[in-house]
Amino acid sequence: SPAMVVGLLAILKAGGAYLPLDPAYPSQRLRQVLGDAAPRLLLCDAAGRAALGPEALADVSVVDLETATPAWAELPASNPDPRALGLSPRHLAYIIYTSGSTGTPKGVMVEHRGVVRLVAGNDFVEISPRDVFLNASSPTFDATTFEVWGALANGASIVLYPERHLSTATLAQIIQDQGVTIAWMTARLFDVYVGEERSTDRLQQLLVGGEEVSAASIRACQKRHPTLRVSNGYGPTENTTFSLCYSVPAVFDSRQRVPLGRPIRNTVVYLLDAHGRPVPFGAVGELYIGGA
Repeated sequence: SPAMVVGLLAILKAGGAYLPLDPAYPSQRLRQVLGDAAPRLLLCDAAGRAALGPEALADVSVVDLETATPAWAELPASNPDPRALGLSPRHLAYIIYTSGSTGTPKGVMVEHRGVVRLVAGNDFVEISPRDVFLNASSPTFDATTFEVWGALANGASIVLYPERHLSTATLAQIIQDQGVTIAWMTARLFDVYVGEERSTDRLQQLLVGGEEVSAASIRACQKRHPTLRVSNGYGPTENTTFSLCYSVPAVFDSRQRVPLGRPIRNTVVYLLDAHGRPVPFGAVGELYIGGA
């Protein structure tokens, strides 16, 4: 809801870092995250309070959005001065937890400079105040960093997906009705969306990623919408959403695998062997990513 976006802005403007919690997650997972991150304050509504349960709320101060007299009623309406707060690019912007596919979920701490590197003056996407972003990702998924701050840091608009579960029909309707120009989809959602021949007419830029992208789906999308700019984006949560990006050319051979592309600005990438040495061209290596 819009309250989520307002909440994120308020936390950052106050000098804090945000830890998003999805009420759809099992309460055990939510309690595990709360216990590990140990936040001081919890900004929530009735649904969030119910999802967490009374045990999880025992050790945290709750700021309830739905009280008759909000906690901020006596505070000035102006923004706090970041210099007076002593904020710098190295302060935390948010903590997002990994899926836990390789063990216990880990909290990834991302600084303001990482977010700025992603959304300000980069070359993998062109953003203007006329653009309309789609935010269809859960706030606990790092794609939201691109969807929300990519829009707000560039004067563009955001359309919030209104339902908990994604439907390609609803997605297509929103893109069409709201004039969405920039969107991000997981590779599997993109496959289904294209396979069902859903409309991409209003879109100008579409970023796809999360796992290997189907070249056949990209080619099918390009045939129906040749002016749409499709990019394959790759990056772990630890590297702030995108590290490499590949802008798919207008004529793409669907028999090829879709490359991960080249590092975006303020990012360095090396392909190294087991001894930390660069591998020769065409050899297999491990990806090392650095930069802001």
